[in-house]
Amino acid sequence: MRRSIGRLSAAGIAILIGTAFLTATLLAGTVINRITTDSIAAQFADSDLVVANGAGIDEAGLEEIRGTEGVEAADPQVMRAFELVSGSKRTYQVVVPTASDPRFEAQEVVEGAMPARSGEIALPSDVAERFGLALGDTVTVVRSVWTPSAEGAAPEAGAPTEEGAPSEDAASADEGGDAVPADEPAPDEEAPAGTFVDTDENLTLVGTLDDPMGAYAQVGGAGVLSNEDLTAWEAESFVPGDSATSYNAVLVALAPGTDLEAVRSTVTSSLGGDTKVWTSAEYAKDQAAQMTGGEDVFTYVILTFAAIALLVAALVIANTFQVLVAQRTRTLALLRCVGADRKQLARSVLLEAVILGLVASVAGILFGIGLVQLALTVAGSMDLGIPLPSVVQVTAVAVLVPLLVGTVVTLVASFSPARAATRVAPLAALRPSDAPTLSSGAGRVRLAISSILVVGGAGLLVLGVLLGQQGSAEAGLLAATAGGAASFVGVLVGAIFWLPKVVSLVGKVLTGSGSTAKLAAANTLRNPRRTAATSTALLIGVTLVAMMSTGAVSARMSMNNELDGRYPVDVSLATDGYDEYGGNQPVELPQSTIATAEKVDGVESVVPLTATSVTVPLDGNDITFLARGVDPGAATALSRDKKAVEGLAPGTVVVPAGVAESWDISTGDQLVLTAAPLPEDANPQGTPATLEALVTPMGGRALLVTPQTLEGVATGAPVTTAWVGLADVNDAASVVPALQDALADSDLPIDVTGAAVERAMYQKVVDTILGVIVGLLAVAVVIALIGVANTLSLSVIERRRESATLRAIGLSRSQLRWMLAIEGMLIAGVGAVLGILLGILYGWAGASAALAVMGDVTLAVPWRDVALVLVVALVAGLLASVIPGRSAARTSPVEALAVD
Repeated sequence: MRRSIGRLSAAGIAILIGTAFLTATLLAGTVINRITTDSIAAQFADSDLVVANGAGIDEAGLEEIRGTEGVEAADPQVMRAFELVSGSKRTYQVVVPTASDPRFEAQEVVEGAMPARSGEIALPSDVAERFGLALGDTVTVVRSVWTPSAEGAAPEAGAPTEEGAPSEDAASADEGGDAVPADEPAPDEEAPAGTFVDTDENLTLVGTLDDPMGAYAQVGGAGVLSNEDLTAWEAESFVPGDSATSYNAVLVALAPGTDLEAVRSTVTSSLGGDTKVWTSAEYAKDQAAQMTGGEDVFTYVILTFAAIALLVAALVIANTFQVLVAQRTRTLALLRCVGADRKQLARSVLLEAVILGLVASVAGILFGIGLVQLALTVAGSMDLGIPLPSVVQVTAVAVLVPLLVGTVVTLVASFSPARAATRVAPLAALRPSDAPTLSSGAGRVRLAISSILVVGGAGLLVLGVLLGQQGSAEAGLLAATAGGAASFVGVLVGAIFWLPKVVSLVGKVLTGSGSTAKLAAANTLRNPRRTAATSTALLIGVTLVAMMSTGAVSARMSMNNELDGRYPVDVSLATDGYDEYGGNQPVELPQSTIATAEKVDGVESVVPLTATSVTVPLDGNDITFLARGVDPGAATALSRDKKAVEGLAPGTVVVPAGVAESWDISTGDQLVLTAAPLPEDANPQGTPATLEALVTPMGGRALLVTPQTLEGVATGAPVTTAWVGLADVNDAASVVPALQDALADSDLPIDVTGAAVERAMYQKVVDTILGVIVGLLAVAVVIALIGVANTLSLSVIERRRESATLRAIGLSRSQLRWMLAIEGMLIAGVGAVLGILLGILYGWAGASAALAVMGDVTLAVPWRDVALVLVVALVAGLLASVIPGRSAARTSPVEALAVD
C-alpha cells in the first residue's frame, strides 16, 4: 500500500466524498428533525403535560382537567388570525391569548409587558418595527362579527350575483345547477338569516415580544391578546347553531410534588375516548411524526443521491484496483513463484481494499461532520427565525452506517480486480499481459439482459406517456419511472458493447488524419471494459443532471403557457379582485398606485380599467356580473393571449369562456347590460346597452367592454383595476416582489394577480428544487471525473513499453501528453454527450407523463445547462490527463524498454 499511495489516494478520495455525503445527509436529517420537534415543543413552553383528543376537548372537558387533583393550571391551545391595521399598513397577524400560568408562555417580553386587561395587545418586535409602532400607540384589529338579519327579513329573490344562486325558485329552474357556487352550502330552511360584518377594535400596544425558540416561526410570529378579549370575540364570531368551541390540546401545569403519572392516568380515565396525555416532548414528537407521515422524507430523498454517489464511487474504485493489479503484475507473479497460492493473493487485495475503505470512510465521516458543523455555524450567525443547535449532535447511526457502507462498497468493488490478479500463471505474468478481452459466453448473457431491459423499459416509458396524456397522471408517472429505470439499467449493462466503439468512432471523425489523435482513438479500444466503466460512471451523473434540467425547463415552459391562457396580462392590480362576481360596490384604485407601479424597474406599461356591477338577463333572471372597461388597443398590446381580447370594440362584450359555458352563451348572442343596484347606490345612472357577445379564452369571470360602453351603461364608473405589462416576463421572479413591496404602503388592500405573479412563484420553486438536486448530483459527477484520471493512469501503466517505442521512433513528449489529453476528453466528452441525450429523452418522457393532465406539454431543452455540463466534462477530461501525461513523458524510452 505504501508503494501505491498515489493510486490509492484517488480511490480514497472517491470513497471519502461518498461517505462524507452520506454522513452529512444523516446528520442533516437529525438536525432537521430536532429543529422541527423543538419548534413544536416550544409552543408548550414549560408545561408538564399536554392533553390531546382528535375529536376535540370541550369546555366541560377543560373544567374536568382543571379540577383534577394536582393540576395547578390548564389552558387550551388557541391560535387565531386577524387583520392588523396601522395607518396605511396592514397584515394578517396570528394571535394567542395571555397565559394563566407563566409556565405556558412561550415568548419573552422585550419591552413593556403582556396584556393585563381588555383593549391591550403585545406584538412581535419585528411586526411593531415594520409598522412603526411604539409602546402606547394604537393599533386596529379587524374582526368578523355575526349579525342576524332583522326579524322577518329575507334575502331579496331573483337578484343573484353571477356565481350566486338566483333564488330558491330560480335556482331550481336551472336544472344544470351552474348558478350555484361550488363552495356554497345547499339552501337550508333552518339556516339562520344574517351576515358577517367587519368590526374594528382599537387596541393599545403594551409590549413587544421575542420568540427565542421559534414556537410560532412557522406562522411568522404571534401576538398576544387578553384572554378576555379573545374569548368574547370568539363567541361573537359563531353562527347560531354552530357546534360549541373545542380544543385540540390543553396545556397542564402541575403543583410542586405532584405525581405526573398519577395525573396522567386520572385525566385519561376521566375524559375517556381517544384522549391521550403526553409530556410536552412526547407530544411534540408525535406532532412532528404526523407532519411527515411518520417517515423522514427529507433524509430518504437525499439518501437516494448519496446512493448514486456511492455507486459511481464503486465504479471508480474498481478501476483504481485494476490500476494496482496491473502495476503489481510482476510482484504478484513472483509471490506465486515462491509459494503463494491464489487465495492468498486474492485475500491480500481484499484486505487492502478493507483497509482503504476503513481509512477513507473515517476521513469521510470526519469531513461530513465538519461540513454540517460549518453549516450550523454559518446559519447560526444569520437571523433565520428558528432555533438551531450550536453543535452538531453526532449519532451512532451517522458514524456506523457510513463506515460500514464505505468499507463494504470498497470491498465489493475490489472483487473483480482481486479475481483477475489470480488468473494469470506465474511464468506468464513475468511478461506484460495483453489487454483483457470479453468472453463470448458472458457477452451473450449480458447482451440478452441488456436488450430485454432496454426494450421492455422503452415500452413502459411509452405507456407512461400515453397514460399521462389520457389524464392518468399518477399511473403514467409510475409507469414512466419504472420504464425509465429499467431502460437505463439496460443501457448501463450493455455499455461495454457499444460505448468504447462510439468513443473510438467519435475520435476518428473529429481528429482527422493526425497520428496522435488516431492513436488516442485506438487506445480507447485497448481495454473496452475499463473504457465502458469510466464513461458509464460519468454517464450516470450527467444523465440524471440533464434529465432533471430538461424536466424542470419543460415544466416551466408548460406552466408559463398555461398561465398565459389563464390570465389576460402579466400582472393585474385591483381593488375588486376578490369580487369578480360584482356583488359589492366597486372601490376606486388610487391614481398614486398607478403612478407607483409605473416607476418599478421592469414594468413597461400600466393600463387603467374602469369597472362597475351590471345585470344581464339570463335564464329568466337578472344575473349580476362585474364589467370592466378597457381600451381595445391597450388591451391587445398587453394581453398574453391576443385571442382573449380579439374583436373588442364599441358594441361588443368579451365573455370569458368559463362564464359562457356556465350560462350557455355563444359568440353573436345579444346581451343587455344594465347598471346593477347596489347597497350604496340603489339608483345608478346610465342607459342599458345591447351588445354582441364575443366568447374568448379570457381568464377570470368579469365581462370586458370598451370604456365608452361602460360609461354609457354606468355613468362615472371608477377605475378599479390596472393591467401591468413587464418588459421581460422572464424577470417575473424579481419584478413581482419589487412591485408588491412598492404597493405595500397603499391605503387600500391591492390584489396583485396575473400570470407573472404565479410565474414568479413557480419559477422560484422550480429553480430552488432544481438547484438542490443538481447540486446533489454534482457530487456523483465529481467522483466520476476522478475515475477519468484513474483510467488514464492505468492507460499509462499498461502502455509503458508502447509509449517508449513511440518515443524511440520520434514521438515527442508534447505529442505523448496530447495523445493522453485527447483520450481523456474523448472518454469524458462522449460520456457527457450520451448522458445529455439520454437525460433529455428521459426528461421529456417524465414531463409528458406528469404534466399532460394540466394541458399541452411544451418540451424544451435547457441549452445553457447542457452546454455547461459538456464544457465541464471536456475541461475535466483535459485536466485529468495532466498528471498521467507528465508521468508518461518523464520516463525515458531506454528505461521503459528495459522492463523485461
